[in-house]
Amino acid sequence: MTAPRDTRAQDALRAAQLYYLQDLTMDAIAHEMRVSRSSVSRLLAHARDTGLVSISVHSPQDARGGLERLLMQRFGIAAHVVPTPGRISEVERLERTALSAARILTERVDSSMTIGIAWGSTLSAVGRHLPLKATHDSRIVQMNGAANVRTSGIPYAGEILSRFGAAWSASVHQFPVPALFDDPLTKQAMWRERSVRAVLRLQELVDVFVFGLGSPRADVPSHVYSGDYFDAADLEAIPRQGIVGDCATVFYRADGSADGIELNERSSGPSLEQVRGIPSRFCIVSSLSKLDSLRGALAAGLITELVVEESLARRLIEVTARTGA
Repeated sequence: MTAPRDTRAQDALRAAQLYYLQDLTMDAIAHEMRVSRSSVSRLLAHARDTGLVSISVHSPQDARGGLERLLMQRFGIAAHVVPTPGRISEVERLERTALSAARILTERVDSSMTIGIAWGSTLSAVGRHLPLKATHDSRIVQMNGAANVRTSGIPYAGEILSRFGAAWSASVHQFPVPALFDDPLTKQAMWRERSVRAVLRLQELVDVFVFGLGSPRADVPSHVYSGDYFDAADLEAIPRQGIVGDCATVFYRADGSADGIELNERSSGPSLEQVRGIPSRFCIVSSLSKLDSLRGALAAGLITELVVEESLARRLIEVTARTGA
């Protein structure tokens, strides 16, 4: 006897074939399948959500929006601007941006890839919207530790990585070390451990690095700034050293420089030089309050492909045109 779940998948596939391949209307499909029109709508949604149907919106050079073209010309990156209305909360901006990023990113992922993930609020939102895509011999690797004095970080970071792994049928490799060590010498000793080195070697093989940007001034607080990762001395050092943001808990200034930032000597994340060596660097940003962080990341050459919310994209172009940098 066929299980109800199997029946639903078969019905969703049939509805998708009739709608997308045979151009039947929903009313015609409802009549043929002897169900209601609303049932057809739900079946088509199920087909999209489970990966039976993959919808792509292609943006050839001559069809790209003005903002995307300007971002490409100014920064030499592939850009996707997420349209949003003027009056909308920062949380909803993040959700809309994360949804678009999840769909675009899934098109980039393929079998036999190693995908690096930097945990955080943005990646948590992206993980909630990932469509299913079956791959084989693919790996998800955590790029920076998440432990602090209050938590191992495993439940938080592990949930994010698990969503990516489940969506893409990929194995998951966690990195159970502190986000920031108390002493650089402790980090150096830990990096000599074979179990840690095994993860570090996987990080060196990453084909696609997926990350958001942390910011000490974000309206939707970056997890590293709101989750007890810094002591009083660290919090004092952030503005004093000119830090405007971080990528996988590696910190940088507005001009993209990171030299002399003491926090980075204790960070478990990949150096900015290592990040620049990764072939595809997929960044997602949504808040106007992350403008300085985004400018710093672009100056540092950390991004090859950017999914950015519309108001932030506009402000970035305006500021760039005014300052020339």
